[in-house]
Amino acid sequence: MILEDKYEEALDVCRQQVENGAQVIDINMDEAMLDSVAAMVRYLNLIASEPDIAKVPVMLDSSKWEVLEAGLKCIQGKGIVNSISLKEGEESFIRQAQLIRRYGAAAVVMAFDEKGQADNLTRKVEICTRAYRVLTEQVGFPPEDIIFDPNVFAVATGIEEHDNYGVDFIEAAREITGTLPHVLISGGISNVSFSFRGNNPVREAIHSVFLYHAIRAGLRMGIVNAGQLAIYDDLPEELRERVEDVILNRRSDGTERLLEIADKYRGEASGAESTDNLAWRDAPVSKRLEHALVKGITEFIETDTEEARLQASKSIEVIEGPLMDGMNVVGGLFGEGKMFLPQVVKSARVMKKAVAWLEPFIQQDKSGVDTQPQGRILLATVKGDVHDIGKNIVGVVLQCNGYEVIDLGVMVPADTILHKARETGVDIIGLSGLITPSLDEMVHMAKEMERLGMHIPMLIGGATTSKIHTAVKIDPEYSGAVVHVPDASRAVGVASSLLSAEQRETYISRIKAEYEEARIRRAGQQQAGNLVSLAEARANATPLDWSDYQPPAPHCPGLHLFQDIPLDQLEPYIDWTFFFHAWELKGRYPKILDDAHKGEEARRLFADAQAMLKQVIDEKWLRAAAVIGLFPANSSGDDILVYEDESRKRTLTSFHFLRKQGRQPKGKFNESLADFVAPVASGRPDFLGAFACTAGLGIDERVAEFEADHDDYSAIMLKAIADRLAEALAEWLHQQVRLDYWGYAAGEQLSNEELIREGYTGIRPALGYPACPDHSEKDTLWELLQAREKTGIWLTESRAMVPTASVSGLYFSHPRSRYFAVGKVDREQMTDYARRKGMQREEVERGLSPNLAY
Repeated sequence: MILEDKYEEALDVCRQQVENGAQVIDINMDEAMLDSVAAMVRYLNLIASEPDIAKVPVMLDSSKWEVLEAGLKCIQGKGIVNSISLKEGEESFIRQAQLIRRYGAAAVVMAFDEKGQADNLTRKVEICTRAYRVLTEQVGFPPEDIIFDPNVFAVATGIEEHDNYGVDFIEAAREITGTLPHVLISGGISNVSFSFRGNNPVREAIHSVFLYHAIRAGLRMGIVNAGQLAIYDDLPEELRERVEDVILNRRSDGTERLLEIADKYRGEASGAESTDNLAWRDAPVSKRLEHALVKGITEFIETDTEEARLQASKSIEVIEGPLMDGMNVVGGLFGEGKMFLPQVVKSARVMKKAVAWLEPFIQQDKSGVDTQPQGRILLATVKGDVHDIGKNIVGVVLQCNGYEVIDLGVMVPADTILHKARETGVDIIGLSGLITPSLDEMVHMAKEMERLGMHIPMLIGGATTSKIHTAVKIDPEYSGAVVHVPDASRAVGVASSLLSAEQRETYISRIKAEYEEARIRRAGQQQAGNLVSLAEARANATPLDWSDYQPPAPHCPGLHLFQDIPLDQLEPYIDWTFFFHAWELKGRYPKILDDAHKGEEARRLFADAQAMLKQVIDEKWLRAAAVIGLFPANSSGDDILVYEDESRKRTLTSFHFLRKQGRQPKGKFNESLADFVAPVASGRPDFLGAFACTAGLGIDERVAEFEADHDDYSAIMLKAIADRLAEALAEWLHQQVRLDYWGYAAGEQLSNEELIREGYTGIRPALGYPACPDHSEKDTLWELLQAREKTGIWLTESRAMVPTASVSGLYFSHPRSRYFAVGKVDREQMTDYARRKGMQREEVERGLSPNLAY
């Protein structure tokens, strides 16, 4: 693609990798027929303008130092250089390491010196130790930025000298991490199975066994196709044993024995297919309860719980014994990556139903539920915010691991959280938020806890939160522990460390040190240094020739209301990819259904979603409504003026926008959404569209029913489906606008896949998101559309939409309109922006703190 100058297509490939779960993007432009330096610079600059790609680190991969250095000058944030080594001697090694350090990047260091690649344990450790000493003692390179690759080589080649390659790597990882503090170990995992190319099931088994042992020895990074990775415990016993013989070099005939059975598995799935039948019903009741919890089976739970109760001296013993034992198994499997989030939520449903059955008997025993939980954790979505799917999932995962969870719900003021925390004596407070104003509320919480002299650890989570924001804005305000938790899978480990008498102080000290380092690094980055002045940014606005373009007038101007929109009409517009993301199953639909690692659970989850969606539609669980408006408009600077009527004499209202200020490469522009509407000075009459829609009317009552039945799985499922229906409604609504109400694309004929890829003309940016990060502009939108009166959607004080399954935004028709991220802005632009909005700068800054470069 790059050779053919198809950079946009190459960006799509990169985007797909991120969507499918890639945590680092490796970029290599080494090609004889390519200007590698120019290609690397161009591609990295393109990535920098794509927020959905730029959110992950970049690994610059090249054998040419000039290509690596050119890349280092382009990447945002912290990058990784792959690779440097001692093969050309210490002088060259030191020079390259000094430059990498100057650019603030980490480095992959190959176990390679003047004598060649390290191919045995002694050489691997010797070279890595020498490189470590040079880097840390002569260069001053941070040891945590060193990633050693001790070379993964193929085993089972038939050459006796190669038989110990697997063991050598594993033991090298163990010794290097044990003797060289803070370093990471990486490796190209696919190399180990090269002898079995053409037999993917056996290769997957080799990767799985190799990773199982290497990770325990210290491997922390690896290049491997996660979609073709078998689960260690699911490998057929015969295959796993013979692969292990080869990897660990346990017997001299290991290669021959593996070859004997290799063809037997060719073309078959490498993992053992487990089928659920009723044979488990013959097991003792404790094992039946464990099986039901692990498999999420509720069918027999009351019968089995009652049987266990009758065998116990006290009803509470059933919870303390077999039920908690089963949940410990669930927690262990989830922590090891052998269960996925939807399965864990189903397990929690089983547990809750069992406890509900026992509660009357416990009360009768007058024993009370005196079990000692692992800890008591309070969770709340902060004031002004209403999104709670992620928080609910975290709560379920914590409960599955023996923690007592007090969930205060959504829009919870700080004083309510603090009062409840003191009243119940909680061990941890967990705060969640999705919209940017929630970040300020979390800072306020930290200040209040400090003022009150509290020492309860704080967990910070939600879509807009980040480690850097937690470190820079929240942690300095509170002397107690503050920990950012990026997803549900991390919550248990964090809680366990915070509440462990042995680990607590060391863990908190490490987190505090990490956050202090993050603050120092951020201060040193001088984010404003890469910004242009506001005047320069405006001079580099999107160059649109209005003299040669006539903006299309709407066929049906004004407001239009849609009520009781049939949900079956929306079903074809659903983008299921983000449904799976809500359940922390990363991957693109429909490919995820066939994923070697996650496919089985993804198919189960999808079947459950389809069944519930049918009920939602057939039984009218939810109602959908929308309002759209199409208005005369023109831009004035970075504002868009909306007129009262076609005479354009009186301004009805104005939308205010920020302009991208980051220094742009040649051919790229400092965009503002106002660029896409004809300026007043052009003399061209233009138009602006607006919309607000929801598919969540009636959801609260149904969710309450599920929760009363201890069915968190169905409650979360319904919320996730409602979110997808709301997005589908926004997609359907936009299509109606393009084809009919505005009619500027009346001849459009796009498939659903093309709609999901946004292959149409025009955009519908949401207020509060990257192109317009200011949520307060929703106030103008709501007044213009009369949105609350016409649809029932209302805004919290932080401008979160209720019901949460709602979408709103603006419509732009210009064929060159596109999505972008404003990114960081300086004080000059914020002063100008506050003036245009008629607000104090400090007030505007509070809502846009993530965008401030000062």
